[in-house]
Amino acid sequence: MLRWIRQQLGFDPPHQSETRTIYVANRFPQHGHYVPQRFADNRIISSKYTIWNFVPKNLFEQFRRIANFYFLIIFLVQLMIDTPTSPITSGLPLFFVITVTAIKQGYEDWLRHKADNEVNGAPVFVVRSGSLVQTRSKNIRVGDIVRVAKDETFPVDLVLLSSDRADGTCHITTTSLDGETNLKTHYSVGETAVCQSVSQLEALQAVVECQQPDADLYRFVGRITVTQHGEEIVRPLGPENLLLRGARLKNTKEIFGVAVYTGMESKMALNYKCKSQKRSAVEKSMNTFLLIYLCILLFEAILSTILKYAWQAEDKWDEPFYNQKTEQERNSSPILKFISDFLAFMVLYNFIIPISLYVTVEMQKFLGSFFICWDLDLYHEESDQKAQVNTSDLNEELGQVEYVFTDKTGTLTENEMQFRECSINGTKYREVNGKLVPEGMTDDSPDGSLPQLMGEELLFLKAVSLCHTVQISYDQPDCLGGGGDPFAHANGFSSNHMEYYASSPDEKALVEAAKRIGVAFTRCSGETMEIKTFGQSEKYKLLHVLEFDADRRRMSVILQTPSGGQVLFTKGAESAILPFTTSGEIEKTRLHVDEFALKGLRTLVVACRHFSPEEYIEVDRCLNSARTALQQREERLQEAFSYTERDLQLLGATGVEDKLQDKVQETIEALRLAGIKVWVLTGDKHETAVSVSLSCGHFHRTMNILELLQQRSDNECAEQLRRLDRRIKEDHVIQHGLVVDGASLSLALRKHEKLFMEVCKNCSAVLCCRMAPLQKAKVVRLFKTSPEKPITLAIGDGANDVSMIQEAHVGIGIMGKEGRQAVRNSDYAIARFKFLAKLLLVHGHFYYIRIATLVQYFFYKNVCFITPQFLYQFFCLFSQQTLYDSVYLTLYNICFTSLPILVYSLFEQLVHPHVLQNKPGLYRDISRNSLLSFRTFLYWTLLGFCHAFVFFFGSYILMGEDTTLMGNGQMFGNWTFGTLVFTVMVITVTLKLALETHFWTWMNHFVTWGSIAFYFIFSLFYGGIIWPFLHTQDMYFVFMQLLSSGSAWFAIIIIVITCLFPDVVKKVFYRHLQPTSTQKNQSLPAPAETLSCVESLCCYQHGQSGCSRLARFLEQMTGQCQAGASHCQASGRNNRLSFGKRSWSDSENFYSNDRSILTLSPIEATHC
Repeated sequence: MLRWIRQQLGFDPPHQSETRTIYVANRFPQHGHYVPQRFADNRIISSKYTIWNFVPKNLFEQFRRIANFYFLIIFLVQLMIDTPTSPITSGLPLFFVITVTAIKQGYEDWLRHKADNEVNGAPVFVVRSGSLVQTRSKNIRVGDIVRVAKDETFPVDLVLLSSDRADGTCHITTTSLDGETNLKTHYSVGETAVCQSVSQLEALQAVVECQQPDADLYRFVGRITVTQHGEEIVRPLGPENLLLRGARLKNTKEIFGVAVYTGMESKMALNYKCKSQKRSAVEKSMNTFLLIYLCILLFEAILSTILKYAWQAEDKWDEPFYNQKTEQERNSSPILKFISDFLAFMVLYNFIIPISLYVTVEMQKFLGSFFICWDLDLYHEESDQKAQVNTSDLNEELGQVEYVFTDKTGTLTENEMQFRECSINGTKYREVNGKLVPEGMTDDSPDGSLPQLMGEELLFLKAVSLCHTVQISYDQPDCLGGGGDPFAHANGFSSNHMEYYASSPDEKALVEAAKRIGVAFTRCSGETMEIKTFGQSEKYKLLHVLEFDADRRRMSVILQTPSGGQVLFTKGAESAILPFTTSGEIEKTRLHVDEFALKGLRTLVVACRHFSPEEYIEVDRCLNSARTALQQREERLQEAFSYTERDLQLLGATGVEDKLQDKVQETIEALRLAGIKVWVLTGDKHETAVSVSLSCGHFHRTMNILELLQQRSDNECAEQLRRLDRRIKEDHVIQHGLVVDGASLSLALRKHEKLFMEVCKNCSAVLCCRMAPLQKAKVVRLFKTSPEKPITLAIGDGANDVSMIQEAHVGIGIMGKEGRQAVRNSDYAIARFKFLAKLLLVHGHFYYIRIATLVQYFFYKNVCFITPQFLYQFFCLFSQQTLYDSVYLTLYNICFTSLPILVYSLFEQLVHPHVLQNKPGLYRDISRNSLLSFRTFLYWTLLGFCHAFVFFFGSYILMGEDTTLMGNGQMFGNWTFGTLVFTVMVITVTLKLALETHFWTWMNHFVTWGSIAFYFIFSLFYGGIIWPFLHTQDMYFVFMQLLSSGSAWFAIIIIVITCLFPDVVKKVFYRHLQPTSTQKNQSLPAPAETLSCVESLCCYQHGQSGCSRLARFLEQMTGQCQAGASHCQASGRNNRLSFGKRSWSDSENFYSNDRSILTLSPIEATHC
């Protein structure tokens, strides 16, 4: 029971040691007093709340917000002391906001609970008491032997014990974990691989010792001790022995494994951890404005309290004859009375703080984020992927980006590799019609003749065909054969039936190229790798695999050749291979690698090492010792790898082309015109990175390229930075580009951050090469924390970009071929880099102007609302008499003025999206949070005070001298005066928003005029009927009496015109004499051939439709989509948009038919 309570409260029992001991099948030792370790159960909990903690936990989180906590205090003050307004006026809006937010969060959590229950209740098979038992997933315990069948997902993290194959291997896909679709081979140790039946597994005596749970998907350190005939056999366990929860079993009938990590301790669950909360610049400005208004509130309350006591200093006002004090009031403490009056004024003026601002902003962000997902221009048809929004809190930040940090491979390029050239033994070759042709020669041999390759070329091709982690799949579905070996019929297939799968596209391209040339990798079964060299089969025994890692930047295999010798093949970056080579054409190969890099090719260097029997025995012992270590295994493995990968013979190098993505150059140019600086951060070598930067337009041919490369000391780095700084200042007319490598960057960031920043800021483009993932994040953090505090955006597609994406203000993941880790950890995800232009220039622009106006307007209308209340105190001896009825106080922000601003914040467009795309410079108009600057904030605040003065004193002048406005001489009272002020205020603030609206839809008209009509209808019913549940009804017949006066109608019209006419004059004056760039482009019409914003809902590329039911609903709601099939097709044929000197057609996704923020993903592909 205690453990259950601890789990409900979110406490996990701490682990007592760094390792865990797991007895297979939970067969604990019988001798001694063994106390089993306690592990988590196998329930997955992705939900945030339980039925027991929802109310307290949700309330705690909501009251952490300043505005909610402030209104709670005001509500409690109203309950404790005698205040001029009812506690309902504060309590009801607070209850509404808290309830709406709680319902939203509760519903989202209920969906998570529902998904958890489906996962936890899934049926699984475990071995218990000598038989196979079916149970639920949540009942699996650490130590249970679990059976998983083909195409099933693993319910826990398992150490593989055996499979239906004799060698104990299995194939899995980890698409749900990292997005990689290739088949991965996992292995069991030989001592357990023979246990293929339940009875054998029941008799198995084994103990697994491994590390405690770790979130790293690719790291696992452990060992298994198997007892056979009284002898203990110890075998190492690594990532290749661990089957992760969420992965799927493929090409294997069934496997058995022992559960090592369960439930929330599985690696998949540990990766659920919440990212650090990012806050947008708008939210920070909003909090600043709230504090300023809180100061205004305190000032008004203190001033009113002081003036009250100054006024009551005279006896005739302190205790007038009609309001004699009681004995208790005369003897009460002056200090307590002052505090009580101060709190009463705080309650009276508290509505200057807009409580509904937060809930409106949340609704706007949540609903607005769907427009990104629905945008057809952000939909990639080839991969059937649409844009994703992982967090809606940063929508407006897309309109404030100043720096874009982008990865190169897979982000700017396609990550689709094609073999182009290679260097073998100092000679360059290229592939022509499936043959290797030396440089300068042509392929004149007849088709079908085999190329004559010498020993060096064959050894190079064999190294390429054997040094990799590629898996093979066959077209035939029943290729497993009777023995369960998926490659049992490999020799019977022609090579055309094979398909290679690889986690690295480089490896796949190289193996496929070797196959075309004549050295085909045909089989990998257990410890055997088979190749066919021009039809002749050769079998190699795989002895060791030295896995690739980011520090070594190379991978190796140790094989036993058909002749019985041992050889090591290795490939990697030239900086990771060439320093360890002792023979071969080193200098020629180095020159060829540089030439390949200048052409923009990705380069790998290939080398080998032949072992003598004595050398191999020592290498084998060293590797096995490091692999079985439980402590400091990584460090010992690095030492063993370094010992093995030395004295290499250089074989050659490869050059693989990675094509640029479509429209990359135009996208980078558009971002540059928008005032956004683009940095490319890549792990590629300097020459390759520079070549790609030039080809994609990041660097211009006319740009002066500066270099900060191969700096070896702090002093050398500082001197070079000073030289670059002087050169930039001397040649300030031309543009400069900077190239930095990882080693020099480390020195620059260590002691010379300011100088490095100064150089970078004066460069138009910066390229960082040879970058480690952590260095990418450090560069982003450097700019985030600089004095200017620019808004940064990071975009990448691989796991090495995650730290950069999480560090930047806005992180965008590319749905590429390097997995889904970047997408999972990003704020937004898009399929191609070219979509970034519309995401920033259109969506970012719209989101920012909408949210900025929403925030300013909220403060404006609340100043208009509460300032007349403050002015009224001067006319009622600061008696805390309220000007408005309590119902009006409660409903002003909830009903009367809430919908127009919400609809405005969802649909407003200052400029047509087509114009925003064609003129990226308009993005500069909203940069640096210009619409929420202190000057703009001051303008809206002063405007609110001015309008409030006009409301109050306009009504006062009308009624101050003569209150007999009725035809029969009947007089008006204070409630009539307050209602007149309130009526003028509701009409004025609603029409003020109408003046700010540029993009009118049917919904805007409905909520704008409907809000005013609703106020009048509600007031007529509220004041025209005696409601039995109300204790007092001060407003009875007041509103009808007010509307029956012609003078009141005249006053309403005059006051509203007086308030808004100066606004109209100001707008006209500034628009004609000092127009902004945005205002100049507002008058530009959209091309006649293009569809209007809302018409684009129903049109898809080439006249196809992307309309779902929601699209049809929005069409009818806005009343703007009458596009028929002919309209769609005509626009598809005729639409041409110009961008610079380029022509864009509708078939091109970048600037095709303008489908604005209202467009939807293609759910039903039917014609319009």
